[in-house]
Amino acid sequence: MATKIGKQIDLEPHQELILKRLAKKTGMTEAEIIRQAINRQTQMLWLPKRDLLAWAKERAFITRLILKGPVPGKRTWRREFLYWRKGCCRP
Repeated sequence: MATKIGKQIDLEPHQELILKRLAKKTGMTEAEIIRQAINRQTQMLWLPKRDLLAWAKERAFITRLILKGPVPGKRTWRREFLYWRKGCCRP
């Protein structure tokens, strides 16, 4: 078991009530519930951010295709081209 460091925290009265109820309901210690909450919070903060610039470029690309209008005959692109544009799966 890893060494743990003791911390003193101040909770609002309603938070203490929630913590105690969770501990009783789950059978976990209050400290374990707090540790898990910290882990969940840090995972949320470190999730990859959406690249809004990439979405804007894709929208511009699609808009250009739409503005070209219908293409007579067959389409002029292949599905692989869409993957190649993203820099993956190049042959």
